[in-house]
Amino acid sequence: MNPVNYLYLAALLFTIGAAGVLIRRNAIVIFMCIELMLNACNLAFVTFARLHGNLDGQIIAFFTMVVAAAEVVIGLAIIVSIFRSRHSASVDDAGLLKL
Repeated sequence: MNPVNYLYLAALLFTIGAAGVLIRRNAIVIFMCIELMLNACNLAFVTFARLHGNLDGQIIAFFTMVVAAAEVVIGLAIIVSIFRSRHSASVDDAGLLKL
C-alpha cells in the first residue's frame, strides 16, 4: 500500500475527531474524539518514520500514547467528579463548578 494512503487516513481520522470535539457537548465523547485525533497523529508519525527509514516517529508515537493514557486517567477523574456533583456529563455544566 502507498504511504500516502495512510496519510489520507490519518487526515480523515483527525478531521472526524476535530469535528466531534467542536460539535458534541458530552465530555466522554469529547475525550474519545481527542483520543481519535491523537491516534491520527500517531499514524502520521509512524508513516513519516517509515518513509524516512528511521525510528524517530515510532518513538514519538510511543510517548504520545503514554501522554494519552495519563490524559484519560485525569480526564475521567474530573468527569466523574463533575457527574457526581451535577448528575450530568455535559461540558456546559462544568463551568458551574466555579465559585
